[in-house]
Amino acid sequence: MLSLTVNLFSQEIIIRSLQVYTSDDEKSFPVLTSKNQLVIEFDVQSQTLPVFNIVFRFCDRNWKPVDNIFFNNYGKNIAYFLDHFSLPVTVEEAEYHFINRFPDKAGYVSFPFSGKWRFYVVDPQDTTKVFAQGKFIVANPEVTLNVDLKKETIEDKAYYPPELARSLWVTVKTTIPDDLFNHFVDEAEIIRNHLVDYPIRINRNGQFDFNRKFEWDGSNNLTFIAKDFRPGNGYRQVNLMNTNTYSAKNVLARFEGFETDRFYKNPLPDFNGGMILYNYKDPYATYMNVKFSIKPSVKIYGDVYLVGAFNEWKVSTDYKMDFDGELYTKTVLLKRGIYDYQYVVVNGDPDVPDAIDWYILEGNNWEAPNTINVLLYYRDQNYGGYDRLIGFSRIKTK
Repeated sequence: MLSLTVNLFSQEIIIRSLQVYTSDDEKSFPVLTSKNQLVIEFDVQSQTLPVFNIVFRFCDRNWKPVDNIFFNNYGKNIAYFLDHFSLPVTVEEAEYHFINRFPDKAGYVSFPFSGKWRFYVVDPQDTTKVFAQGKFIVANPEVTLNVDLKKETIEDKAYYPPELARSLWVTVKTTIPDDLFNHFVDEAEIIRNHLVDYPIRINRNGQFDFNRKFEWDGSNNLTFIAKDFRPGNGYRQVNLMNTNTYSAKNVLARFEGFETDRFYKNPLPDFNGGMILYNYKDPYATYMNVKFSIKPSVKIYGDVYLVGAFNEWKVSTDYKMDFDGELYTKTVLLKRGIYDYQYVVVNGDPDVPDAIDWYILEGNNWEAPNTINVLLYYRDQNYGGYDRLIGFSRIKTK
């Protein structure tokens, strides 16, 4: 489970099981609208009750906080006096639980700008001490996005196995109102499920790409097309909810011992990348060391990484699997719950998206369920310039 440790005044504080979602959808990547609230909750391992603030920052389209006084939202950008509870004494690895909703009823926190946001759980006396952080999107659409999906294949090169070429052509059409400058609507972004760090982008001013296309009719109508949206094959799922089956401290993700590749298997029901955790008030809502193991039937060119809802779907060296010549294994501390996850192959630097193969161990199936998030940006010239999100659409294929 993703956690961050800070030694504060000789007291070790660890935040575990960070969840970020909206009040109307616990499983999808959080997109805040006028009809829901942002929910941030986490466990804390600490000898005494710690005090936190949560600082919110508006970001550009690349998740970088905007360093501009106009967007700091002073007076409405920090949450104080967070709601918290003591966990049952039977829970190991954590003593406290924090859960808070924003915008709050008292009006201390607001999100006036449409776009990407980050939050930071910090020490109130020193905000450079960050205990945890997360991402969410604020969507106040100004234009309608008409999104069409079509089953096709990628044709820029030969793929083997040929199933790797399966794709959904995603076509995004919109009409820009007269009070906006058409040429400042420069980019559409497509995010599959929770993969916010690995988007597909169609930029009207970008370099030529066989699989990306932009069309403008000379008036107010724009079309963005991505031909290389691979649907994947759903996700694996580890279900730790059964307190009889999973009663020990050290458990296996699969009782049969190890998994294998599932390239030619049909997708099973999942959370489209999400997770559900046991009620924090329950005495069985504790932590386990969960061992994941995979024995691929195909030759692996590179390293195998574990990625899932428990690490925010970020391919990280912390989740690189150990290889003993036969099995790839990784043990992760997880709170009782249900988590979507998968295995990826990395040939090179995991920080380079092109080095990551999401499909060779999992498959690529047109019938796979997905949540497709489509964002449309406007390069606003006001206040020194910023990325304004003017269009948003979310489609669930199943």
